[in-house]
Amino acid sequence: MKITLDWLREHLDGDFTVADVVATLNRIGHEVEGVENPAEKLAGFRVARVLTAEKHPQADKLQVLTVDTGDGGAPLTVVCGAPNARAGLVGVLGLPGAVVPANGMELKVAAVRGVESNGMMCSTRELELGDDHDGIIELPADAPVGTAFADYAGANDPVVDISITPNRQDCMGVRGIARDLAAAGLGTLKPLAVPTIAGQGAMATEIRTDDADACPAFYGRTIAGVDNRVATPEWMRRRLEAIGQRAISALVDISNYVMFDLGRPSHIYDRARLTGALVARRAKDGETVTALNGKDYSLTDTMTVIADDRGVHDIAGIMGGEHSGCSETTTDVLVEIAYFTPERIALTGQALALTSDARSRFERGVDPAFLGDATDIVTQLILDICGGTPSAMTRAGEPPLEVRTVDYDPALSATLGGIAIPPAKQRAILESLGFGVTEGDRWQIAVPSWRRDVDAAPDIVEEVTRITGFDAVESVALPRSDGVARPTATPEQMLERRLRRAAAAAGFHEAVTWSFVSEREAAPFGGGAWSLANPISEELKVMRPSLLPGLLAAAQRNQNRGADSIRLFEIGRRYLADAEHPTLCIVMAGHRSERGWQAGKAQPFDAYDAKAVALALLDAAGAPTERLQVMEPVADAGIWHPGQAATLRLGPKAVLAEFGALHPSLARHYDVDGAVMAVQIFLDAIPAKRASGPARSAFTPPALQPVRRDFAFLAPDSLAAGDLVRAVKGADKAVITDARLFDRFAGQGVPEGQVSLAVEVVLQPAEKSFAEAELKAIADKVVAAAAKVGAVLRG
Repeated sequence: MKITLDWLREHLDGDFTVADVVATLNRIGHEVEGVENPAEKLAGFRVARVLTAEKHPQADKLQVLTVDTGDGGAPLTVVCGAPNARAGLVGVLGLPGAVVPANGMELKVAAVRGVESNGMMCSTRELELGDDHDGIIELPADAPVGTAFADYAGANDPVVDISITPNRQDCMGVRGIARDLAAAGLGTLKPLAVPTIAGQGAMATEIRTDDADACPAFYGRTIAGVDNRVATPEWMRRRLEAIGQRAISALVDISNYVMFDLGRPSHIYDRARLTGALVARRAKDGETVTALNGKDYSLTDTMTVIADDRGVHDIAGIMGGEHSGCSETTTDVLVEIAYFTPERIALTGQALALTSDARSRFERGVDPAFLGDATDIVTQLILDICGGTPSAMTRAGEPPLEVRTVDYDPALSATLGGIAIPPAKQRAILESLGFGVTEGDRWQIAVPSWRRDVDAAPDIVEEVTRITGFDAVESVALPRSDGVARPTATPEQMLERRLRRAAAAAGFHEAVTWSFVSEREAAPFGGGAWSLANPISEELKVMRPSLLPGLLAAAQRNQNRGADSIRLFEIGRRYLADAEHPTLCIVMAGHRSERGWQAGKAQPFDAYDAKAVALALLDAAGAPTERLQVMEPVADAGIWHPGQAATLRLGPKAVLAEFGALHPSLARHYDVDGAVMAVQIFLDAIPAKRASGPARSAFTPPALQPVRRDFAFLAPDSLAAGDLVRAVKGADKAVITDARLFDRFAGQGVPEGQVSLAVEVVLQPAEKSFAEAELKAIADKVVAAAAKVGAVLRG
């Protein structure tokens, strides 16, 4: 929402500067996104009079002008090629040092074909004031020579860009902003002048509403004998152009002006293009309309339109159609002011992907009590500018004028808002915002019709505290109990912190990606369980079913920028049908190690690297890694490379992690070159630590040295080495403290279809050293345990 300081003064009486406005707006909850003064780009341009115009001695199309700049000094010589340059013309001179807005060129004293030129006489296009470039600007003969052109043109009017939150529909017009500023003490709100229109006779065109749910009220009147060829008044055109609206014609500009001034959209129809009654109704499936933006829209019966006997003329509350717009030949018009249900406007706009200034106001909710007055205001502007004879006003339907009252205790400003505001001041604030106040044991607050966002006592607290200023809320430290402070982080947060540090210490870079992805990115993971009906972008529509899409996109961007070793991790949430699941995801692509004279060629990442990372991070998370089983991947839609991926589980069902090489087709889907390794650790599957019991005694290392024994087994080549190691380790848990695979061999001396697996077993004696018989008994248990998984001692 943009306003100008001059436009604001139309509604707000007082002595204030643009700095005062900006500071007050920010203080009362309206974020100012920027301030721009058009006069700044017109610095160095002034009103000047051409005294003489002579042909350039060396160029047929150029003239040498002497120009009076009004400063009392000698006239300046200026070379000019405009065909309308002549003695006596009053125009705009850019002095040396000025910067031309259209192209950023700095004007300097320079010789043009041998004649010194001290600046430039300017056209409207060069000053970005219009499209005319056929000649220089011609001002009235009585324009004050020497005046800064920005002051003469009324361009010295700062434009304030304000971010209006969706709940503040009342501030979608300059008057609403002025009301809030007045309530905050910046000036006094002027009364709104509403004319009394004495209409002559009934409307020449019938209007009615046949869709009371979406359009409960439809007001209008006809005006005969208007002249749309007249120019829009300079003050109106200047204000509209200052906020970025192009002046089109007097009738269109009037409608736009009232919308930005009072937050009240309207529509003005050319009656010559209407056939029969003008009706607000439901569209028919398949009906089409060409909107003012030149695009065709196909409608459904869930949408409301304004139509006549021939067809649809207007997508109600959003955009008018081409067929009923006004032109220079328009002489009879119909002024329409309607109330549309906000929810219906929002759904229609979403379905058509169509935005407009009118939609942004109607879907927030315009003032339902401001229909008749708005019709009169628009009518009076048309009569003042374009002339004509108005009819009486027709009121079709009834606007939803419910009386809303909130039960309120003034003490809530201190207990809920944090500011103790005297009741008298609270009443003054509320009344200045348009609320009615009836005092008693508990106040009864009558909510104004333009504030549909207020319906409970906390809303009233927000109003009085924001106008007082949230900076008045006292900073009070939270109470703290004596002694050592207890940790505030939850076990889940502590787990994430540990894993974040562990991943960073292992050489991975943390990434933070969007929680939303496109349907294309979610497709390889079975699609998303949750999607937005009205996303900001189609690229951010689906709540991610995995963290891999974001990390793979990040890997692809890094590869495009020349990165040859990519190590990324992210801790975030996956959003599945049952719930959201905290997950740590890692992606590795490119080279694990660079080429060198010792290492030789650069080495790529492989599945074993992914496994090592997964085990290291699970260990940092406190998972019982010594009991984890390596098993086949969870069934998926082609995420993992067959034979190069696995899961880490506690039993057959509890999957703690997935790791391995991603399927090549998945990498290609995200345009990532080469093999890509990934790890997914499911944080909510890691078993929580048991509640601490009695304090353990300090660890005492064993007095005796451990004994190591090696065993070589013949096993089917389909046997997972981890299963053998786990079986061996469990053969005698009292004395076997560790077991690890240290050799794998297949070839000469090993039967076909089998493999030799060598396992080192660590035995820890307790009270005394092992006797030979004890060692043999333990070895027999190891061999027996290996036999259970299909391995036999190699002879």
